[in-house]
Amino acid sequence: MTEVRQKRCGWGISDPIEAEYHDKEWGVPSHDDRKLFELLVLEGAQAGLSWRTILSKRENYRKAFASFDPSKVAAFTERDVKRLLADTGIIRNRLKIMSAIINAQKTLEIQKQFGSFDKYIWQFVGGKPIKNSYKSGSEIPSTTRESDAMSKDLKKRGFKFVGSTICYSFMQAVGMVNDHITDCFRYNDV
Repeated sequence: MTEVRQKRCGWGISDPIEAEYHDKEWGVPSHDDRKLFELLVLEGAQAGLSWRTILSKRENYRKAFASFDPSKVAAFTERDVKRLLADTGIIRNRLKIMSAIINAQKTLEIQKQFGSFDKYIWQFVGGKPIKNSYKSGSEIPSTTRESDAMSKDLKKRGFKFVGSTICYSFMQAVGMVNDHITDCFRYNDV
């Protein structure tokens, strides 16, 4: 008996870590503030690197960044920055580490103003996922007017590493947009 292989988006087929992420998490709508903060930090850390690199270090990031509890990360001091710069399990880039701390502080401000980070961030898509209909990965844009608006507003609020491309990747990751290609087995699931 031959094994039937499910059709996946092109980026999710070559590596087991990416395949698992693609199959179980990418594009699934998330409304959990901690998870949203985690993916915002990881998308920023990924800038200039492969997503596979970040996924392989994800558990290390969770340990290093207090399970992505924004209130704990917001309180990190220079001592924590030095600890993180010495941690070989994460990307040891001062600007990216500092951005995670700053973004935690700004996330807390948004939670106070909007009641949750979820309520704030999902406003950029009107509170519900945008379901695109791309037939191939080459059709998927790297930015949209929604990611442009998100990036502009986050920057205005003092967030770092939140350019429009990073914001669009974040939107894909947390299910604000469904960019699974139409013949991917996950397309209708999310």
